[in-house]
Amino acid sequence: MPASAAPTAPVPQTDALADPAGTEPVPRRAPSGVPKPPAADRVYDHLKRAVLERRYEGGTLLTEGELAAAVGVSRTPVREALLRLEAEELIKLYPKKGALVLPVSAREIADVVETRRLVEEHAVRKAVPAPPALLDRLAELLAEQKLHAAAGRFAEAAVSDRHFHVELVRSGGNEILSRLYEQLRDRQLRMGVAVMHAHPDRIARALTEHEEILAALCAGDAEAAADLVHRHIGRVAELAGGAVR
Repeated sequence: MPASAAPTAPVPQTDALADPAGTEPVPRRAPSGVPKPPAADRVYDHLKRAVLERRYEGGTLLTEGELAAAVGVSRTPVREALLRLEAEELIKLYPKKGALVLPVSAREIADVVETRRLVEEHAVRKAVPAPPALLDRLAELLAEQKLHAAAGRFAEAAVSDRHFHVELVRSGGNEILSRLYEQLRDRQLRMGVAVMHAHPDRIARALTEHEEILAALCAGDAEAAADLVHRHIGRVAELAGGAVR
């Protein structure tokens, strides 16, 4: 079984990702006087964030004892959290051994890319002519992504990157497609962080590609915008194939 040593230092529970659109499940510090979330939820948040941000990479074998110590809980809520994460296909449980963080497979990358292209290219065509509110929101997210990238905050940059694409999909006005796209969230974030860590130069290129997509929308050129989206997603997939585990 492929395995690597699990990190020994706890992952801070209050180190939240930037989430201006409010669409990512990001844990926040509870206000004074507000009870903590249930123990199983705290373990779930801790482990899921660590997997998506690649602090626990694919192939890492985790034990209940290590996770319990990291979050400061008993083993019972750890088991509950692990079952939830196994259902989401982020880990695989092995009795009496632990939980294996599942690597991202080539098939998964291909499936995500195919789905993204179908949804995003359709949505960006429907977005033209783009309303000013959409153009302003995309410009805001682009500026936010630049700030995170400049500071080396790859996880936050990946969230801003995904929000940029979420806005494109929402602009198409198809709620069913938007819900379908939302199901790709975790996989997109994991792949995006992996690409940024493995190819730091890709961040600048991705920002340029987002600027080009925004410019095509501003110009009202639906086919140019769709072609740019097609190439942008394909390039991410190409790099992800060699970056994720």
